[in-house]
Amino acid sequence: MTLDAMRLEVPEIHEHEPLDLHNLLEQLADLPRQASSETLETLLGRLFQLNRWELTLLERQRILQSFTEHYRLQAQAFAEQHPCPLFIRLCLELAAGFKRLLLQILQGRQPSRPHLAWCLYMAEYFVAQSLLRHYQLYQEPPGSLWHDCHLLYWLGERQHCLDEPVAAAFQPAAAGNLRGLYQQSLLLALSNPFQLKNGQCLQLFAALAPLAELARLQPWEADDDSEGLLIDLGAEQPQLLGEPDTAAEPATLRRLELGALLVALDEPTPLQSASQRQLLEQARPHWQGQQARRHPRSEQSSPCNLFCGIAAIHAQLLEQRPLHLAAQLLDASAGGARLLCHADHAAQLPIGQLLLLQHNNSQTLALLRWRHQSGSGLHLGLRYLKGLPRPVWLRRAPSAKTHPGILQSTPANGGWHHGLWLAQGDFASEENLWLQLQGNHHQAIVQLPPANLDSGQVARHPLKLA
Repeated sequence: MTLDAMRLEVPEIHEHEPLDLHNLLEQLADLPRQASSETLETLLGRLFQLNRWELTLLERQRILQSFTEHYRLQAQAFAEQHPCPLFIRLCLELAAGFKRLLLQILQGRQPSRPHLAWCLYMAEYFVAQSLLRHYQLYQEPPGSLWHDCHLLYWLGERQHCLDEPVAAAFQPAAAGNLRGLYQQSLLLALSNPFQLKNGQCLQLFAALAPLAELARLQPWEADDDSEGLLIDLGAEQPQLLGEPDTAAEPATLRRLELGALLVALDEPTPLQSASQRQLLEQARPHWQGQQARRHPRSEQSSPCNLFCGIAAIHAQLLEQRPLHLAAQLLDASAGGARLLCHADHAAQLPIGQLLLLQHNNSQTLALLRWRHQSGSGLHLGLRYLKGLPRPVWLRRAPSAKTHPGILQSTPANGGWHHGLWLAQGDFASEENLWLQLQGNHHQAIVQLPPANLDSGQVARHPLKLA
């Protein structure tokens, strides 16, 4: 399934007549500031009409901001009680309004990232509230809500808006960016919300607010041995159980990496209440229980060394003894490992960095999947990369400046599969490059194919070598 912003569910436009915006805003300002069923019904009726009215971008944005303020007042009334059907419908209509506004923004010229991030966040927030209120009433949310929830995240991913901070003081508390807000809904759904007691659903959602963004959605790969819950951004459900079937589109699949979140759970903050910490501990087994171990994981406590980035790995493979970071191996499996190092090394260890792990006289190529800083130091989650790493040199011309690269080679069907790791931005796809292997004085001309894995720091390009 191909994701498309135009597949966002929005109501059709029926009204094309001019709107007296000033008069409408005055009517909204005159509504009682106390929550009541009459006020709620009036808000819902007006918003339902306006979502089907043709408005300019600025008109729609101004109106939605006014409705959002009234929503905050109504939400306070349901902080300690079950929401009524009208309140859930208000959440759905606000989500529809912001989705309509989002489409108008996307159809404009070069929207600013903060503006786009804010609109994506607001649309996602009201979708999340609709999901939350269904769980609060012990009702299975309709698949259309998860469809839009996933799609809004995917749009944020495409528009590089996931980590853009958004100031939105809602109750119950919500994460401060789109990544955290989306994962807040995912984690709530994965916590078996139908077994929570009355009122605990809102408490758990609020407890997840400062933690949810620590999780990371990683691209899915068939040969990836790392662990993590499987999410299909094209599905109408929060997660897939087990491995995807053949009908699933690989481009929409993600693995939810919980490593940093699980480390943070062991460090309760003063801002968390005792009840919130208890709810988080209750949720932990649900997250881990649905994450079947692919490989046994062994706990360890042994020293190791890390070589960080293409240049350092290249030098180490040439036995040039470059600078390295000392770390401690805490646990490992066939698919990856968890390490602990000094917090001062954080600048050298961005998420997505290519690493070479040296442990017990062996060297393993790996990607940094997650990290979390605690009182004990910087915790790192590594995904091992299969195959033999070799240093290579690349040039744009036979006598041009050399660039280091790492060739990752794995045996397959009597031959070899090769992946060329390069620093982000060194070369563009389809460039013709001169490649030289270690111990070979000759240079082979290769056309650089598009990357099949991009971590943000490095990219891997599949290569065919004679």
